[in-house]
Amino acid sequence: MMVVDQAKVNLLDYKAPGSFEETRYEKLHNVILDSSAKGSIAIAHFIADLIIQKQKKKQNCILGLATGSSPLSVYKELVRLHKEEGLSFKNVISFNLDEYYPIDRNNIESYFNFMHQNLFNLVDIKPKNINIPNGEVNPDKLRASCILYEKKIKKLGGIDLQILGIGRTGHIGFNEPGSHLNSQTRTITLDYLTRFDARSAFRGIENVPRKAITMGIKSILNAKKIILMAWGTSKADIIQKAIEGNVSDKIPTTYLQYHKNTTLVLDEEAASELTRIKSPWLVSSCKWNIANRSKAIVWLCKKTKKSILKLTDEDYNQNGMSDLLALHGPSYDLNIEMFNRMQHSISGWPGGKPNSDDTNRPERKFPEKKRIIIFSPHPDDDVISMGGTFDRLVSQGHEVHIAYQTSGNIAVSDQDALKYLEVTSDLMGDDLKHVTNKLKKSLKSLNSQKPAPRDVCNLKGSIRKRESLASARYLGISDGQVHFMNLPFYETGTIAKNPISDKDISQTVSLIESIKPHQIYAAGDLADPHGTHEVCLDIIIKSLKKLKPKAFMKDCWVWLYRGAWHEWDIHEIEMAVPMSPDQVLRKRKAIFYHQTQKDGVMFQGNDHREFWIRAEERNAHTAMEYRTLGLADYAAMEAFKRYFY
Repeated sequence: MMVVDQAKVNLLDYKAPGSFEETRYEKLHNVILDSSAKGSIAIAHFIADLIIQKQKKKQNCILGLATGSSPLSVYKELVRLHKEEGLSFKNVISFNLDEYYPIDRNNIESYFNFMHQNLFNLVDIKPKNINIPNGEVNPDKLRASCILYEKKIKKLGGIDLQILGIGRTGHIGFNEPGSHLNSQTRTITLDYLTRFDARSAFRGIENVPRKAITMGIKSILNAKKIILMAWGTSKADIIQKAIEGNVSDKIPTTYLQYHKNTTLVLDEEAASELTRIKSPWLVSSCKWNIANRSKAIVWLCKKTKKSILKLTDEDYNQNGMSDLLALHGPSYDLNIEMFNRMQHSISGWPGGKPNSDDTNRPERKFPEKKRIIIFSPHPDDDVISMGGTFDRLVSQGHEVHIAYQTSGNIAVSDQDALKYLEVTSDLMGDDLKHVTNKLKKSLKSLNSQKPAPRDVCNLKGSIRKRESLASARYLGISDGQVHFMNLPFYETGTIAKNPISDKDISQTVSLIESIKPHQIYAAGDLADPHGTHEVCLDIIIKSLKKLKPKAFMKDCWVWLYRGAWHEWDIHEIEMAVPMSPDQVLRKRKAIFYHQTQKDGVMFQGNDHREFWIRAEERNAHTAMEYRTLGLADYAAMEAFKRYFY
C-alpha cells in the first residue's frame, strides 16, 4: 500500500480562524501556498490519506467532488498516485456537486463527461459508486431525482470530504447569490453572469443551459470536512470577502463560516487581498525589507491621500507603521528612498539608453542594439499589454522578434471564420470551390459536444496569423522576425488543453537558442480565464532553466508584462515605460488589426470591456498612480517586473 506525504496532509488540518493576531480579520481557516501546483498536490495527498485510512478500517470513503479548472491538477495528481504508487479507489463513493440541466451526458461540456475524462476513466473506482446529478432526467421526475440524490448521501452516513471551487460571484456549486442556508439538492436558474462566463465553452450564450442541478448550501455544510481551493489573482477579491466579510446570501461562500471543519487552500495570488498579506503591518510585526517598505508607503499614500514626499512621522505612527519609523526612519529618509526608487523605474528607453549612466536605470546600456524576443501567449497579447514598449523598442533600433506561442484559433468565432471563407471564395471562384465548400460544411457541422475539426482549427489559426502579421508590420517588424510557434499543448480544438510536453519546451528552447536574445519579454498576467498565460509562462521558465548554463544566457534579462486582465501593483513595478498621446493612438491602431478579437471577444474573463479599452484605461491608471505619488505626469504607462531565473 502506498504512503502519502504526511507533511502535506497535516498542512491542511483545520485550525480555528482568528486564533492569532495576524488572522484577527479572518473568519475562515486558510492555508496559503507558493503556487496552485503545490496546493493541488497537498489537496490530492489529503484525499489519498483519507481513502487509505478508510481502507484500513474496511470502510467506504464518501467524497464530494467539484468540476471546473480549479480541481484539474488535484485530479491529475490523484491519477498519478493511482498509476505510479498504487492508490486504489475501490472503496470510494463519489457525489458530484452539480450538473447543467438539461444536458446530454456525452456533451463535451457536461460535468459527467468532465469527471470521466479527468478522473473516473483513469482510476479503478467502481462505476456503480459514481454519483452525478442527472442532467438527462425528465422534467416531471426532476424533483424526485434531487430528493433521491440527497437521500442516498444521508443513507451512506454523509460526505466525509467535500471539495469546492469558488465562482466569481462567490457561488459554491451552482448556489448562486440569494441561495438559502437551508437549501438542499435542487434545480436552480443560472445567473446571467454564470451563463455569460460559460458562453465560449458552449460556442455562444444561447447554447448555455439556463438551469442546473446543484447540491444545496445545507447539503454542503453537512459534509464532515470541506476543502475549498482558489487560484490566481482573479479570485483575490471574492476570497477576501468570503474570508473577512460577514455571512451574506449575496456571497454564498460566506456560509462556510458556519462550518467547523473548513479549510481554504489558496495560492499567493488568490490570497493577495487578505489583510495579513496586503497590509501585514496592521495585524502583526512585519519584516521591513524593501518590498514591504514599498508596499506600505504606497498604501499609506492612498490611505492619507498624500504624495510620497508629503508623508509625516505622524502619518506613519497613526497607521500601524511606527516600527518602520523606528527601524528605518525618520519619515524624510523613508520618503526620499521610496521617491527615488519610483522615479528610477521610469524609463523611455526599455532597451537601455546608449551613452548614458545606467546606474539607476532599469535596463543596461550595453549592448546598444539588443536582440529581443517578445513572447505572446495569444496572437495579440504583445500589442494589448506592451504595444507602446514594442513600438519604442523598434523605433530605437533594436532587433525585435515576436513569438506567438499559440495559434489562438479557438478565440475566432464561427461567424468570423465563415466571413473570411466567403471572401476567399468570392475572390478565387471555382479554383478553390471544393476547398471552401468543404470548410463551410465543417463549420456548419460544429457543435459544443465535439472538438473542432482540424481544418476548421487551421482556418481560424490562419486568420489570427494574418491579423498578427498586419499588426507587426504596422509597428515596423518584418515577417521574418515573427514566429508562429503553435505549441502542441494548445492544439486540441477545445478549451481544455493538453499537459505541457517535451515538444513544447524543446520548441521554445530552440527558438531562444537561435536568436540568443539580450532581452525576453513574457506574459506574467496569470488571470487568463482559461489558463493559457500561466501555461505559456511555465513553458518559458522551464526552457530558461534548461538554457541557463549557456554562455549567452548570462546577458539575457527577462521582463514580465501584464495588462490583458490585471496590471502590476504600483509598488511591484521595476520598469515603467511612459507613452505620449500619439503613442497611445499607435498602440490602439496596432490592437485594431486583430479584428476578430474586437467587438465581442470570446474570452473576456471578468472584464467586459474590449481589450483596447481596458489596455488604455489601465495604462492611464498606472500613469495616474505615479502622478498621485508625486512623480512625473504622463498620458499613459506600461509596466514591467523583472524575473530572475
